[in-house]
Amino acid sequence: MSWWRAHGVRVRLTLWHVAAMVVVLSVYAGVVFWFVSRQVSDGLDRRLRSDFWWAAALVDQTPDGQIVWRYETETGAEDAFWIQVWSPEGELLFANSEALRVPVPHGRELALQGTDEITSVASVGEDIRILTRRGCISCAEGGSGMARSVIIQVGRSETPARERLSELLFVLVVGGPLAVALAGIGGYTLARRALSPVERMTERARVITADRLSDRLPVVHPDDEMGRLATVFNETLARLEASFLQMGRFTADVSHELRTPLTAIRSVGEVGLREPRDEVAYRGIIGSMLEEADRLASLVDRLLNLSRAETGGARLAVDEIDLHALADDVAAHLGVLAEEKKQSIVVDASGSPLARADRLVVRQAVINLVDNAIKFSPIGGRIRMHVAGARAGVILEVSDSGSGIDAESRHRIFDRFYRAGDSPGAATGTGLGLSIAKGAVEANGGKLTLEHSDARGSTFRITLPGATPASRRAAS
Repeated sequence: MSWWRAHGVRVRLTLWHVAAMVVVLSVYAGVVFWFVSRQVSDGLDRRLRSDFWWAAALVDQTPDGQIVWRYETETGAEDAFWIQVWSPEGELLFANSEALRVPVPHGRELALQGTDEITSVASVGEDIRILTRRGCISCAEGGSGMARSVIIQVGRSETPARERLSELLFVLVVGGPLAVALAGIGGYTLARRALSPVERMTERARVITADRLSDRLPVVHPDDEMGRLATVFNETLARLEASFLQMGRFTADVSHELRTPLTAIRSVGEVGLREPRDEVAYRGIIGSMLEEADRLASLVDRLLNLSRAETGGARLAVDEIDLHALADDVAAHLGVLAEEKKQSIVVDASGSPLARADRLVVRQAVINLVDNAIKFSPIGGRIRMHVAGARAGVILEVSDSGSGIDAESRHRIFDRFYRAGDSPGAATGTGLGLSIAKGAVEANGGKLTLEHSDARGSTFRITLPGATPASRRAAS
């Protein structure tokens, strides 16, 4: 088995092909030899029966009762005729020259049996096939004497037939290995041609690394087995490429989202170390740092869930959330940033629409939208959050008073790392805030869209599934 596994598929396919050919040719040669030998044997028997009637017509007797033979062939010739005539009492009445040359033992016993059967008898130097049958001499009209009942034996040598069978056997024995060898060469060639696409795929796959996951295997015939194999492999490469991209995106998301809390922790620590303080002050500083650390831990957990959501493996804490209350929370959370630029954040709502989503994930998306609105609105600008119900669910709109987004950038605004032209005085970002917000909303079965954008500002809309009466009863 180790020897078998050590060889390639081409060699193993060739060996299987050769083994199958050996079995097929052996069976074929056996059937052919049996069929030909049967035909030769039956042909010899038919010729013996024909010889009997011919011999019965040529055997005659003289007036004095002697048996004479009107035809004689050359002794030892290939078609030499062998004949003996016996009386019913077992007396040999006649034997031609061929019968005298090749005497048959137990010929008298066969004659006395008188059965109409064909028997192979071993004689001196060769085997004779003999037909023994009762006959009649001078029974036909015009015979030279009185009718006489006799036993006629005709025979032919089996040597010519056996020589032909030997020649056939020689051809089969010699030709069989040659045919197998040719079949092996042909099988190896066919296996090599059939597996050449695999070799090309192997060479192509060998150069595909983590930096070249966009490469694909060649697909020459997509409908055959090799084509389907290459297609499946390409689909696997596409999934791997998506996974690697997802890992890169997650790393970028973490870097983007953790920068501000880490900066806050560092700033608080540096301020605390500038001068000696009392125990109460140090406790306050450490408490602030611990609060930021807790926020970091929660944020990392949510980012992990968001990354899993984009790959279909997240487990979100879906619950009923009040979007009006969520908007007020975000406005209070980011109010300090707006006050630094003398901006105002206004929240208005039509009722108290409830959505079914993960509150923390949606809150992070709204924070990103409002943070972007603060960045790209001028000093003294106005940010508006509007909450209302809709046919498709519930909506939350975030509007700013910036200079708007140009037409070329609108279809790419949600791409990761893409940054549109910043307004004067606005802080630059990494181009991840909107893409993270979009992923967070879509992870909850919602949709984030850019509703409109002009010189007076832009409006982004979050649409989330609304809480149905059945879900409210289940929650209660």
